[in-house]
Amino acid sequence: MAQQEQSFKVIQVCNIEPFYEPSQSPTSLPLTFFDLLWLRFPPVQRLFFYEFTNSTTFFYETLVPNLKNSLSLTLPLFLPLSGHIVWPIESSKPIINYVRGDSVSFTVVESKESFEDLSSNHCEASKRHHLIPLLKTSHEKASLVSIQVTLFPNNGFCIGITTHHAACDGKSSTTFMKSWSYIACNSNPNLENVTPCFDRSVIEDHYSGISEAYVDALMNHYGPNNKSLKVWEFPGRLKNDAVKSLFELSPSNIQKLKNHARNEKKMNVINISTFSVTCAYVISCLAKAEEPKDEKVSFIFSVDCRTRLEPSISSMYFGNCIAGQKIELETKKIIGKDGYLSALEGINEGLNKVKNGVINGAENWVHDMLKSHRESFKLYSTGGSPRFEVYDIDFGIGKPKKVDMASTDNTGAFSLSESKKNNGGIEIGLALDKHEMVAFSTVFVQGLESI
Repeated sequence: MAQQEQSFKVIQVCNIEPFYEPSQSPTSLPLTFFDLLWLRFPPVQRLFFYEFTNSTTFFYETLVPNLKNSLSLTLPLFLPLSGHIVWPIESSKPIINYVRGDSVSFTVVESKESFEDLSSNHCEASKRHHLIPLLKTSHEKASLVSIQVTLFPNNGFCIGITTHHAACDGKSSTTFMKSWSYIACNSNPNLENVTPCFDRSVIEDHYSGISEAYVDALMNHYGPNNKSLKVWEFPGRLKNDAVKSLFELSPSNIQKLKNHARNEKKMNVINISTFSVTCAYVISCLAKAEEPKDEKVSFIFSVDCRTRLEPSISSMYFGNCIAGQKIELETKKIIGKDGYLSALEGINEGLNKVKNGVINGAENWVHDMLKSHRESFKLYSTGGSPRFEVYDIDFGIGKPKKVDMASTDNTGAFSLSESKKNNGGIEIGLALDKHEMVAFSTVFVQGLESI
């Protein structure tokens, strides 16, 4: 640990306040049942690596001031993000609250680690930890976003962002990053293009009382009357030699997987999506590499509800608007010869349920999440989405060399994004112990060759 502490130094810690407070932006927001679901879930962490060969002087005197100034101009559009989640004594539910003087933590760090190593497709997971900004949470209140910029002199820099999951989902957090980068690159930006929607009235509680049921469940979890806003801490899942790697399925790989499923006559699959074949293939490879002992394993994936609600809501809606779908898979089938096809069939059954009503069973979501947190069975899950287009986030010095969803390291999920090559491929990020990563890499490559 001492060696890692010496590999970087903190240059500056400051708080960025909104440049102004627009009258039309809400200073207090209720949490919908979509938000409450994630109240105690660990925050989401992303790392954006950018190549940068300009001088250190240019970094500190030009780039950092531009990032700070553009952030202060962006925050008024996302005013609640500068505030906190609190649970007032007189309120039956927690809320997001902004008061004048609230701000976003902004830290500047200089690192001696190798930029080439950390921005490559395979690196030691622990070496990235000093790039991740901390998010202040306590039993009484929780910050919503924290940012850190780390310079690797003469090579590049990394923007790390940590967001509270109850404040925003992946779609919303990347909307914030895109808005910030757009304002950073434009002296006279058209703010209509980047202004989010905070109207909570568009989220209807069709079952009446879902939010209240969620609050009751949360208050009785490690309760009674547990109003703590402290997020869960997952026990250390990985060993010290854990590796974080990015794998890619090219467009031809994806088409090959789709054709393989379509040619299998016993497969009950009509619509085969890039998402379903990617997840099915990754799960089957993971299961073969890890060899879980459980008779069944579960897979949880999220579905963006914005266009699936009735009526649909704006794509710029800011907050959480995702539904979780959980499926069970027989271990012996997904580690077998037809493991990919077995996983694909299960995933497509889950996707078909979405078509019948994306929030069907929403009254049970929080109980299922709390139950999953307590249980120790093998659970696969995924985060991110190729639709977020994270590789388009350019602060004026070029697109990212690598985008890493660091928060999946401890949750055990694998992340999905579009390929940095912008060719229609899919990038998969996951962290595994070293020997498991070797096994996964082998299975991943050989599986594609054998299809």
